[in-house]
Amino acid sequence: MERIQGLHHITAIASDPQKNVDFYHKVLGQRLVKTTVNFDDPGTYHLYYGDKVGSPGTIMTFFPWKGMRRGKVGNGETAATGYTIPTGAVEYWRERLNHFGVLVKDDETRFGDAVLSFVDPDGMGLELIANDEKGSIDFWDNGPVPQDMALRGFHSVTLWVGTKEPTAKILTEVMGYEEVGTEGNRSRYKGASDDIGLYIDIVERPGHGQGTTGAGTVHHIAFRTVDDSEQEEYRQKIAKAGYNVTTVRDRQYFHSIYFREPNGVLFEVATDAPGFSYDEPVEELGTNLKLPDWYEPQREMIEARLPKFNIPTFEPEA
Repeated sequence: MERIQGLHHITAIASDPQKNVDFYHKVLGQRLVKTTVNFDDPGTYHLYYGDKVGSPGTIMTFFPWKGMRRGKVGNGETAATGYTIPTGAVEYWRERLNHFGVLVKDDETRFGDAVLSFVDPDGMGLELIANDEKGSIDFWDNGPVPQDMALRGFHSVTLWVGTKEPTAKILTEVMGYEEVGTEGNRSRYKGASDDIGLYIDIVERPGHGQGTTGAGTVHHIAFRTVDDSEQEEYRQKIAKAGYNVTTVRDRQYFHSIYFREPNGVLFEVATDAPGFSYDEPVEELGTNLKLPDWYEPQREMIEARLPKFNIPTFEPEA
């Protein structure tokens, strides 16, 4: 059984699909690679953003419940999602975000890397972390950001917890992460590969309250496994360690299992396959409402309930 390679995707909650797609697709330059519905609640969209094909380690997904109240980030939640940018792209991104009216916080350096911190339209914490570690993405050549400045998939997530040890234990003893650094109350853990989405940062905050779910909060983070057989090995290992792990759920573009780690963060373990070209060609990704077979008989009703949004247009920068 291979150690966990890194992050597969991150799923969060939004309040308005149009604002969401405008920000991630146009401002951040992440391609809308799949427009579908929440398989557990088809009354809302499930929007997926990533590189050109939605490679594992690039995928940010949202449930945009229209009018959803804003949540509050606290212990037991993902406080920030970090993307990697090239070291030479810091000023480009500062200027780009300012151009779109996004307030960037004061300069910060973390583990030797420059960090740009800001929030999305629902107040969810985002970071652009500058380093030149190798990692592969499938560049979206029709996107609004030039290749030498584009986001290069996930760098890390930051988890807020009351006590570090229980979360660190499951990362290192069950999932194969390695602790690679500490700064103050922040500890960093690294996945097994040399690709993207490698890091989990744990920030210990004893005495702070739990968060509340709502727009601008992360629902869960997902880790990568290669295939169904490896995922089943992890399911058994997680159960043996004493966690209440679900059966396998078919998410059409990957298969998933879920469990809560001791501080309350919802973890998922997802397969890399089959991917987002499963039900539409790469050139059309995200442009059609895709439904799983079991919802197709309800398509007319589902489409009538979903709010309309437009995919923004732009001229790609040279």
